[in-house]
Amino acid sequence: MLRKTILYKNIIKGTCSSGIYPVHCSKVSLKLGGIRLVKNGLPTVAYFSMEYGLDSSFKIYAGGLGILAGDYLKGAKDYGFPIVGIGIKWKQGYTDQKIDRDGHPYDEYHNYNYDFLKDIGIKVKVSIRKRDVYCKVWKVDCFGNAPLYLLDTDLPENEDSWITGQLYGWFGEERVAQEMVLGIGGVRALRALGIKPDIYHFNEGHAVFAGLELIREKIEKGIPYEEAFKSVRNRIVFTTHTPVIEGNESHYIDRLLYMGANDGLKADKLVEIGGDPFNMTVAGLRLSKISNAVSKLHMKTANIMWANVKNRSDIIGITNGIHIPTWVDPDMLSAAAGNGDIFESHMKNKNRLIGFVKERNGIELNPDCLLIGFSRRAAPYKRSNLIFKDSSVIGPLLNGGKIQMIFSGKAHPLDDTGKQIISDIVNISKQYPKSVIFLENYDMTIGKMLTRGCDVWLNNPVRPKEASGTSGMKAAMNGVLNLSILDGWWPEACQDGINGWQFAGGYESENESELYEHDSKALYRVLQEKVIPTYYSNRTKWIEMMKSSILSTKDKFSIKRTLEEYFENMYEI
Repeated sequence: MLRKTILYKNIIKGTCSSGIYPVHCSKVSLKLGGIRLVKNGLPTVAYFSMEYGLDSSFKIYAGGLGILAGDYLKGAKDYGFPIVGIGIKWKQGYTDQKIDRDGHPYDEYHNYNYDFLKDIGIKVKVSIRKRDVYCKVWKVDCFGNAPLYLLDTDLPENEDSWITGQLYGWFGEERVAQEMVLGIGGVRALRALGIKPDIYHFNEGHAVFAGLELIREKIEKGIPYEEAFKSVRNRIVFTTHTPVIEGNESHYIDRLLYMGANDGLKADKLVEIGGDPFNMTVAGLRLSKISNAVSKLHMKTANIMWANVKNRSDIIGITNGIHIPTWVDPDMLSAAAGNGDIFESHMKNKNRLIGFVKERNGIELNPDCLLIGFSRRAAPYKRSNLIFKDSSVIGPLLNGGKIQMIFSGKAHPLDDTGKQIISDIVNISKQYPKSVIFLENYDMTIGKMLTRGCDVWLNNPVRPKEASGTSGMKAAMNGVLNLSILDGWWPEACQDGINGWQFAGGYESENESELYEHDSKALYRVLQEKVIPTYYSNRTKWIEMMKSSILSTKDKFSIKRTLEEYFENMYEI
């Protein structure tokens, strides 16, 4: 498939103001190791992430990893947790992915300027390919978030000013350079800021070069390597997100040495830490005192995946959560608690979504028809086309006005397979122009509209390849009923027929065609025998399920609970 890339310049994003999100409490108290500590007694955490989803207008995120990181910083601010974020100011961010007249995705890149970034007068230096690269440090704290410090190489004194250009835009040497800025530059930024973290939290493997920088600091003070490694390891924790081996990044040792990513360490030490090739996830597991997967099922999967990695940290399960003020309609929370008409509140959100779709796509959906949402990164294991497997089943439901569907999502700019998945969905939408919609250029705005306005949230990955799935949490807390494979977070939340539905019963198979056949039939059965009849013929039960969906998830899957578990189980010193 021919890739199309268009470059635009100089888009200025407007000012944001602090205090957008309400603070739920002014004092935090956790029970850690049997001792109750107020927030001032908690360890200070530096959180490293390649991306942060704080607001649709701030284009430094790609998808779920970044949105989780953004929610994490907002929760830290709300509840007074001593956390700072370290990231990168991406000049062009992630792709703006549009659909051409033939139904194929193409990528646009814009140069963004933001007038809400705070210039704190700090630059740090990282040696990349034996050239000094200067990184300006910006501060962002205006989205109701804990302080976030972003490194920026787009400076006139840099020959390599391009490094912080595109989020996930490149691989190979360019990716290593970006990760050196995040990791090595991030630690040096903390030093320049005078921030002395007790704990360094790496959100995925992109930040592991920070661990090498911490070791280098110790060695420079005359501490032997083994002692330095042990000391540093006691202050690092690691989160792994990717339950697919191929999705875990690795680099050749020679490349790391050429780039200077070894940060003074010899090749044999790199191999001890990350293997050969140097696997960033393996390095994260070995550099950290403890690691976490992002759901209980993912914990089992990750421990099986990495069972042969010697000298790695234990992988525990801390399920992701969401920042409720960002994602959940307060009217729905109030109605679920008995203060208002929950279905009326939901229909307001549904009609807003219908208006949004009409404005974007020119198609007006029927508010009385069951509306199913599906929004995921375009990857084969997420199976966005599963529901269309048997046209003799799904066709009459779409043509007969029983269901409508809205899809959205992006593929990586270099992923032709993912782009073909999107093209297939767009072509299907042309077959059912009044019933199937694809919203191009997925972002946080679309995510919020869909997880508030749909009636049902569909999720059908190949189990157990979905690590968590926070979009389902957002939907659930908005009274949008989950219809999902038992994967990611859903096995912990699902009360089948009470707060949503499961299908396929946790079935797993290495035979892809057999699995597709089994899961599609299970989906059709639940859809036809339970979901559709309940929606049209038993409104009382549907409303009770909406209430149950909200009440059973709003505390258990909030970012507050996630943060509390991090401090209790990972951050103790």
